[in-house]
Amino acid sequence: MKKFAIPLENGRLCSHFGHCQQFAIIETMDGKITVQNLVTPPPHEPGLLPQWLSEHGVTHVIAGGIGQKAINLFNGQNIQVTVGAQPKQPAELVEDWLTNSLVSGANACDH
Repeated sequence: MKKFAIPLENGRLCSHFGHCQQFAIIETMDGKITVQNLVTPPPHEPGLLPQWLSEHGVTHVIAGGIGQKAINLFNGQNIQVTVGAQPKQPAELVEDWLTNSLVSGANACDH
């Protein structure tokens, strides 16, 4: 099982990870989406989200832009981070990841 967290703004991938309105938490099994939930993160505080998402069982993060310090903190929680994803619906991003067709690129965050 893989469990993805995708930061959202107005229902689509948020370009700034730490300031999203919600997270889509999407569970997969055998290459298929099995569960989708929306959760509201706690107020933004540097370094908080990696631990919080780890407590939710997240194994993967798909982001547009995310700071290097946050990436390092996620790696410390054994959470794989993919950056530079395009602003799509969360289920579409996970489907793309599962089929190795997720387009990722430069990290949109420079701090």
